[in-house]
Amino acid sequence: MQVSVESTSTLERKLTIGVDAANIEKEIEKRLAQVSRTAKVDGFRAGKVPMRVIKQRYAQGVRQEVLGEQIQRSFIQAVTQEKLNPAGTPRIETVSDKEGENFTFVATFEVYPEVKVEGLDKIAVEKPVSEVTDADVENMIAILRKQQAKWVDSSAAAKDGDRVKLDFEGFVDGVAFEGGKADGYVLAIGSKSMIPGFEDQVVGMTIGQEGTIKVTFPAEYHKDDLKGKAAEFKIKVHEIKTAELPELNPEFFAKYGVESSDEASFKTEVKKNMVRELKQAVKRQVKNAALEALLAQNPIEVPAALVDQEVFRMQQQAVSQFGGGQKLDPRQLPRELFADQASHRVKLGLLINAAIEQFSIKAGEEKVNEIIADLASTFQDAEQVVEYYKSNREQRAQIEALALEEQVVEAVLAQAQVTEKSATYEEVIRAANNG
Repeated sequence: MQVSVESTSTLERKLTIGVDAANIEKEIEKRLAQVSRTAKVDGFRAGKVPMRVIKQRYAQGVRQEVLGEQIQRSFIQAVTQEKLNPAGTPRIETVSDKEGENFTFVATFEVYPEVKVEGLDKIAVEKPVSEVTDADVENMIAILRKQQAKWVDSSAAAKDGDRVKLDFEGFVDGVAFEGGKADGYVLAIGSKSMIPGFEDQVVGMTIGQEGTIKVTFPAEYHKDDLKGKAAEFKIKVHEIKTAELPELNPEFFAKYGVESSDEASFKTEVKKNMVRELKQAVKRQVKNAALEALLAQNPIEVPAALVDQEVFRMQQQAVSQFGGGQKLDPRQLPRELFADQASHRVKLGLLINAAIEQFSIKAGEEKVNEIIADLASTFQDAEQVVEYYKSNREQRAQIEALALEEQVVEAVLAQAQVTEKSATYEEVIRAANNG
């Protein structure tokens, strides 16, 4: 077997591979002999068909079968010999395929980039420092009460937080515009779902009241013909509902998994959950910052084949999550929706794998158990959850992968310039969720 390698770009390689004709012809003769033993041809007994007839009928198919196997086998031998690490399936092009002559083909493919993690001491990471205050707990309880609120009819004037059913029709320069009319529309005052100023002018109106609201469309409004235009909406209020908040009692506590008749105990449990959430949010925010800084310090070129694979995975996930049970081909989703994020994921994955190898990081039992314990702490039957993760091979493998990733982050932070910055509970949670 003759092999030559050509680098056609930073990551693309072109292998020209020549396979000895004698080996191919020998294998073809062997396969044809096997075929002749069982071939059924009219006018001949089984096993007695002349070889010339066998070759006429089966030689071409057998040759293609043998060549296909030779391509696969010799490609593997060639990349091993040349110490290449292909990323994705090669593109095969036949150069010479004449009976009695050496078979030559070209395999074009991308290779994994050589990644070396450097510059950790130049990385700067900001770590938020925060705590859960009594005011945070009170705010959280207020949110929980709103989640369980009942909507009841109100005869009072509309106020912030109410739901108002109304009719409206919009006019610009006295002319009604498309999409500016609705009947029985339910508006949540304070939701900021309408044009700025609309909801503010509904406040104070009562059931049956009609009025005119004057607003100006934002300059960045999505309809060009309405951008920056002054408008008037004629409205009529039909119904006002206000939120009736539940009392802080055992029935309310039980809805959040707290079996207690004591408000103080409920607040203690809420705070405990918030402290745990804050800890995870800080960890997630620092992890994201460290990995982004690591990537910025170590820019790498990624194989298009790996990005394509990640795009397809994301398309599959999108179909599974939002397909609504329909049988959709994931590839029908526009590739450009996922390309940037897919490329980013591949870069981070390659960088993390390089760091794991470079720093000889192992998924130690202690780290794995720590992660499992953190996950289990959010469930009532923590011991059962721990046992599930430890006994389920697939789930444990995911935990081990997470352990490796966390240890990479720890290795980065150990050398990075880490500064602390005070932040409120809400700021940390919001930043972690948006990261």
